[in-house]
Amino acid sequence: MVAWTHDAGSPLAPFADGFREQLVRLGYTANSVVTHIVVMGQLSRWLSAAGLEAGELTWARVEEFFDARRDCGQRRMPTLVPLMDYLGAQDVLGPPTSLVPTPLVELLDLYRCHLVHDRGLAPSTVLCRERTAGRFLSDRSSAAGGGTGAEGLTGADVQAFLLGECSVLTVGSAKNRVTEIRSLLRFLRLHGVIEADLAAAVPPVAGWRDTALPATMSTASVQALLDSCDRSQPTGMRDFAILILLARLGLRSCEVAGLGMDDVDWRAGEISIRGKGGGLDRLPLPADVGEAVVAYLSAGRPITECRLLFLTCLAPLRGIRPGSIGHVVHRACERSGLPPVSPHRLRHALATEMLAQGVTLMAISQVLRHRDLATTAVYAKVNRISLRTVAQEWPGAGR
Repeated sequence: MVAWTHDAGSPLAPFADGFREQLVRLGYTANSVVTHIVVMGQLSRWLSAAGLEAGELTWARVEEFFDARRDCGQRRMPTLVPLMDYLGAQDVLGPPTSLVPTPLVELLDLYRCHLVHDRGLAPSTVLCRERTAGRFLSDRSSAAGGGTGAEGLTGADVQAFLLGECSVLTVGSAKNRVTEIRSLLRFLRLHGVIEADLAAAVPPVAGWRDTALPATMSTASVQALLDSCDRSQPTGMRDFAILILLARLGLRSCEVAGLGMDDVDWRAGEISIRGKGGGLDRLPLPADVGEAVVAYLSAGRPITECRLLFLTCLAPLRGIRPGSIGHVVHRACERSGLPPVSPHRLRHALATEMLAQGVTLMAISQVLRHRDLATTAVYAKVNRISLRTVAQEWPGAGR
């Protein structure tokens, strides 16, 4: 281990050993630990030269430290996120610079609380609606020279914003944008910010559901993705377990990322899935899926206090994010020589294969955990051979 070689009286010296232990626990390699400790020493010496104590360190001070390094000709700045996270957990950092919130910021904060606490929406939905509301109100606030951006709001203003936004969006994305604006307008009226019910004046986006065939992939292609994983390596063990969960159980990316160590009931042979809307479902655990998970847990998963099932392969060790599930699938497509697909394509492939094996739509709906059977019915269009047996002759075709 590398000892703290700097002046024992420097501001950050008392925290060096604890920071080093934290890095080791998070899975950083020995070389990475040395690098972070060296940067910590450089920052500590800079604080000492500036006459600052550890309690005066803030992100603003970090920017001043980076400026000093640039003045010395250094162009590549090290990351101080792990160090600042550690010092923040130790209550060492100074208070952040307080900013007086603007009326727009206060209104957006109130809107966020409404979406989270009153509506109970998922974090991803809250983020999308908040971003759209921020763009809409910020443009109006800037044009008016201040305020919340909701002053004097009319239906024409809303329609002009939507026309500009939807001109570059697909039909599905445009429908989402209209939903996000309606949500904001209902909130503004509910809290007395506007008087008119402008949400009712927002026109719907023309479009028809389920007009196209669901994108799917063959059983051979799915198997090629599984075979592409090098299961002699920890990363390959993890990726294989993720892919087989997607392929055999049709899980969504967020459901795979949210799996915990306690969600697998090995005695009952079941796995608990936290789906949309916070619902909890229990599914049978197929033998090949269980074997893949066991192989990862026994030989591929790092030892850590994190209780999430799938972890990152690089430090800091933490639960894998839903977006990283897509990266796992994309890398498998590259190794297999297949066009890149999303993780949801494996869900479609499972439904299509089950339908080809004669499984009923009701059973498929239960496996995929659809709330509405109409969502599952779209897969009926994939079985063209069966559709021909029930297709009606076009009127006048026999003349």
